[in-house]
Amino acid sequence: MLYDKDIREPLFELLEEKYGKSRIFEEKQIGSARADAVMITEEAIYGIEIKSDADTYSRLSRQVRNYDYYYDYNYVVVGSSHGNHICEHVPDYWGIITVEEREQGDIDFYILREPEVNPKVKWERKIEILWRFELAHIQELNNMPAYKQKSKKFVGEKIIEMVPHDILQKQFLIELFERDYDTIAERINEYRLNNGKNARRKRKYRKRRKK
Repeated sequence: MLYDKDIREPLFELLEEKYGKSRIFEEKQIGSARADAVMITEEAIYGIEIKSDADTYSRLSRQVRNYDYYYDYNYVVVGSSHGNHICEHVPDYWGIITVEEREQGDIDFYILREPEVNPKVKWERKIEILWRFELAHIQELNNMPAYKQKSKKFVGEKIIEMVPHDILQKQFLIELFERDYDTIAERINEYRLNNGKNARRKRKYRKRRKK
């Protein structure tokens, strides 16, 4: 029996060989679910759900719904015990990869179905993947107002409204390619420091109005 931990590294090697320049993140929160992996390529963002032989389909329908909000394409990767029935549990635009252990002890993958463009992806959800300072960089690239006193949700909606989606897609993917988790705390603190004075002034103004 193959478990999740047995599948991941060989799967990622397969995908990197298939798609070329790419970047893979593991265990990313998406709404009320969690994506097992997310792959960034130069053209699109892919969600990857892994169902090993030890897993069931009990949560899959909710997971599919969440993946469909965020990713341009989606894959489900299943152990051989699920191979005969997985088509009944995911939409026909999802890609399907089956995996089984061979007698030699290595793992064999078979691409049962290539993914098609996800018709349900929503920019309003997809842009939530970016951090606030990444959104700020996109605003700067497109000569947009800073909206420093507005919420992340407001800024995301303005970007979607003002930036052509073909241009936004390229900038969105570049931000994810360049994301550095080793410096994330420093980048967040830098952004907060640069924007903290404006936020404090706004709070003081609100307090004066209440008097």
